[in-house]
Amino acid sequence: MIEFYLNDQPIRTNEPQASALLDFVRYHEHLTGTKIGCREGDCGACTVLVGELNADGETVNYQSMTSCLTPLGNAHGKHIVTVEGINAAAGQLTPVQKAIVDEGGSQCGFCTVGFVMSLTGHSLSEKPATEKNTIAAIDGNICRCTGYKSLERAAATLTAQLADRPTQNAVAWLSEQQYVPAYFQAIPAKLASLRAKSNGIDAAKGTATPASNGATVSTSPSGHAQGQNGHTPNATHAFAHPLLGGGTDLLVQRLEDLRQQSVRLVFDQTERRGIREGIAGRMVLGAATTASHLLDSDLMCNLLPQLPQYLKLVSSTPIRNMGTVAGNFINGSPIGDLTIMFLALGAYITLADPTGITRELALPDLYLGYKKLAKTPEEQVIEISFPTPFPRDHFNFEKVSKRTHLDIASVNSAAWLRMDGGFIQAARVSAGGVAPVPLYLARTSEFLVGCELTAETVVAANEVMQSEISPISDVRGTAEYKRLLLRQLLLAHFLKFAPAIEAGELI
Repeated sequence: MIEFYLNDQPIRTNEPQASALLDFVRYHEHLTGTKIGCREGDCGACTVLVGELNADGETVNYQSMTSCLTPLGNAHGKHIVTVEGINAAAGQLTPVQKAIVDEGGSQCGFCTVGFVMSLTGHSLSEKPATEKNTIAAIDGNICRCTGYKSLERAAATLTAQLADRPTQNAVAWLSEQQYVPAYFQAIPAKLASLRAKSNGIDAAKGTATPASNGATVSTSPSGHAQGQNGHTPNATHAFAHPLLGGGTDLLVQRLEDLRQQSVRLVFDQTERRGIREGIAGRMVLGAATTASHLLDSDLMCNLLPQLPQYLKLVSSTPIRNMGTVAGNFINGSPIGDLTIMFLALGAYITLADPTGITRELALPDLYLGYKKLAKTPEEQVIEISFPTPFPRDHFNFEKVSKRTHLDIASVNSAAWLRMDGGFIQAARVSAGGVAPVPLYLARTSEFLVGCELTAETVVAANEVMQSEISPISDVRGTAEYKRLLLRQLLLAHFLKFAPAIEAGELI
């Protein structure tokens, strides 16, 4: 039984856990304000808010998510908010809606609901509202009528209004200002009651909650996450209870198939989330750590100061809220952005089989061929680790795509260097889109060790790199074009590592 709150109403349903939340709110609850658009998580017309009770048991964290790719089972124990649930009274606009209307931000109106929900979620955020992060809140919403300037003006109006939002008890203030109805203030207690009920049932049965399952959650080439039991969508293995995580790739490809199956949900495995300092100078991530968790982590951003800039190139806010790091690895996409980053960081994954036996595998060794992994279907990723970078280490990520944001890479690359007296002491370079797998450039990395950081070294490293890659021509470019792109990305890395190198020397 799936139980959650939909706006101000309690929901109990036996609908398949792998159903799309979008279909449930529209066809079962007849809340048709949430629109059906691309069904791929790109357009944002189906955006809803998903509220999860925080560890304190007294507050709720709301995130925007695309309901077309949200498995219904992932709503269990949460507060799902659609556009019908944000108005204090019928016919009364919220400040978000009013700002959009006043600035002419709604044209055909189809996309408007998604923008409204994303900005409402931003209003519920604990972070101070700035012009930059207000605009960033709608990075997963597309306006086909090209009304972006009007929407930007509406966002500016909203930013000014939210300057008065208190840092504590913000929901009460937002309710007074009619951003959200008064019932939002009672939601923490209601979700706490659901959690206690769920834990009590599971304890009585002697079974684990969905949060206690191990996870293998994978991510599509565009940075979308899919949950599965370690095999690719077109694998021939049949499993009685496939794992389903964020669902943002599998629900695109196999929604009807998954609806017919009994799935195990792993997205809410709280013990598999989080980022911590491990032993022996290593950083450790839980398998269900999302891209948004990385973005919000002070620990990660202190280690990699440019990480927010890199992650803004990965999909969009709603998808980053769902897609996991382990998922990006297991999908095995040759252009998975997070995979390329962590290859250069020297990541390892910890795999566990159903008996609890674990083994560690270097991330490059996971990939045997296109969508072919060095793991059994039953094994799950439970942890990710990588050596803690030193403060003076160099790290950079580059990506070329047809659109700057919300797009898959044509070619991407990451590089890490450790220097000593002007010479490269250690190096790791990775590349995507130039081989059947996410590629760790082993020979290029080895070549760089001991070399002086000069233009001549970079030019020579490119020669080695070109011998390691095997790009093919496809819709994202010809093989020759991809070779040129990777060369330019290698140069971009080193121009950032050594600004004194003249660009002209590298041509």
